[in-house]
Amino acid sequence: MQNPLKNVDLRLFLSLLLLIALVIPATVSGCTIFGITPGASEDGTVYLGHTNDGVGMDWREMDDIFVTYIPPATHKPGDKRPVFFDPNSGSDAAGSKQGSSSNPVLGYIDQVPSTYGYYTGSYGMINDQNLMSAECTDYAKYEPQAEENRRLFYSSELSNVALERCTGAEEAVLLVGDLIDRYGYYGTGETLIFADAGEIWVIEMCGNPDGDGGLWVAQKVKDGEVFVAANTFRIRDVSPGMPDMHYSDNLFSVAERAGWWSPSDGPLDWLETVSYGEYSHPYYSLMRVWRIQDTLAPSLKLSPYVEDTYTREYPFSFVPDEKVNFSTALNLFRDHYEGTEFDRTAGLAAGPFGNPYRVLGPEDAHTNFQNETMLEVRAGAYPRAISEIFCSYSYITMIRPDLPEEVAGVLWFGPAVPYETVYTPIYAQSDNLSSSYTSGSRIIYNPDTAYWTFCLLTNWAGLAYNMMIVDIQEEQQSLEAESLRLLMEADQQAIDHLTAGDTAGATAVMTNLTVERGDAIIKSWKSLTATMIVKYSNGLLTDPETEAVEEPGYPDWWYNDTGYQYGPRIYQYKELMDTPDLTYTGTRVIVSKEMPFDGILKLL
Repeated sequence: MQNPLKNVDLRLFLSLLLLIALVIPATVSGCTIFGITPGASEDGTVYLGHTNDGVGMDWREMDDIFVTYIPPATHKPGDKRPVFFDPNSGSDAAGSKQGSSSNPVLGYIDQVPSTYGYYTGSYGMINDQNLMSAECTDYAKYEPQAEENRRLFYSSELSNVALERCTGAEEAVLLVGDLIDRYGYYGTGETLIFADAGEIWVIEMCGNPDGDGGLWVAQKVKDGEVFVAANTFRIRDVSPGMPDMHYSDNLFSVAERAGWWSPSDGPLDWLETVSYGEYSHPYYSLMRVWRIQDTLAPSLKLSPYVEDTYTREYPFSFVPDEKVNFSTALNLFRDHYEGTEFDRTAGLAAGPFGNPYRVLGPEDAHTNFQNETMLEVRAGAYPRAISEIFCSYSYITMIRPDLPEEVAGVLWFGPAVPYETVYTPIYAQSDNLSSSYTSGSRIIYNPDTAYWTFCLLTNWAGLAYNMMIVDIQEEQQSLEAESLRLLMEADQQAIDHLTAGDTAGATAVMTNLTVERGDAIIKSWKSLTATMIVKYSNGLLTDPETEAVEEPGYPDWWYNDTGYQYGPRIYQYKELMDTPDLTYTGTRVIVSKEMPFDGILKLL
């Protein structure tokens, strides 16, 4: 069943982009997320990871490139909580067309007596009760518009409310489901994952074509396994009475009335029932799922190639070949398919210096999966990598099992592109963080913000990526190793305060580490950037200390493949360049000035 509103929504969205004069050719929402259960990690730590790759309406908003701390609060009886419209929901709502810098309020829900403190950005990240969250966008067959006092919630506000009110993962998915049932859901399909110290739950959601509420299903990730999602629903078979699963009461009845599913079909396949599968085009989503699953469990011998968008080749969750340690978890998003046939650092498209990033063009824009019998094959699009140039931030959250709960939760936040960022530690119970991480806009350059500090060097590295990435990774690894060492020192100091009954002292230790480490990383990265600008300017390789200057030139294969095997070093240059099948040898040849061209050619 096709959604007759889908194309209308897209036209409205594109028109709005033109009205507010954003020079962005298309919307790209391409988050990648993972969850590692305690039984799948080396030391029982639980991890969640999220890349925030949205490009679109949120570029003009103020929450997609930095972190916001929401402190705990108490509320009076009768207080209401506003629910804000998300302009990057894929929906259209009154107020958004004016290009306002603040989101309109869609409605209000009853406030609770007290709420927890938490960190959030485009979506909620972690609260002071060690509840963690991550998100990715999915295509759904029905994506309704927001409507005041009727369809109030999108996944962004659902994640925030859950972190304000919940301490456990299952509690969070049940609250999210209840909010959808009671207050309605709008926008794209969405996946949210929640994790506490003991378990991980996944909840997926979409609009209800019957009207109010929405459709949702939640599934627990089996302990000892890893969950991965990348812009396609991952939950499959749903049947009444299934263990470790919850779903909306209206799921089966709505699906049947919509003609999406029949009881004679057997279990309801959530992905196939409510979705067209991959988010943008074939392999846009599934290649990233394959990559992380294959990285952690090569013994599964998973193929990157599938028959169709509803493949069952990639399991909902899987057992990694080796228990995942901290370093592996922190680096899962740093990937351009290196070492595979899709390696973005190799080939002519990567240029002479292995640049993995591609300029987005019209052929990279989202395509329509609604036609079940036809696909639009476009020339000129590249594989969608995990680490992409348009990423606004990524993070890995963790809950460590052998520490007091006041100290156990940490958010490792990385501004801009994952491959070249430095993840800085933010304690879940810190009540402040480095000011560089708390503001900024992607349409206003500000060197004092964390986003632009890292974005600048990533873009500069494109000049000679395979050389500069060596310097970047050396500093990156050094800073992250130092952060881990300092974090462990702060852990013990905070524990000492807690043992002495000094909760305020423990909070001060965690806050000081969070603020000071963020400041130090920004300072170090600015210093590295200054060095890199000097070292790699103007196509030269300059040592700032010794003042030695080298001319690195291009690799031999680049000279050959670009048709510039030999330069204008003989007067028969035109004849030389017109010679077919001329191959670059990389060796110099001495010839007589009087030698005929045929003789010179034989020597070459």
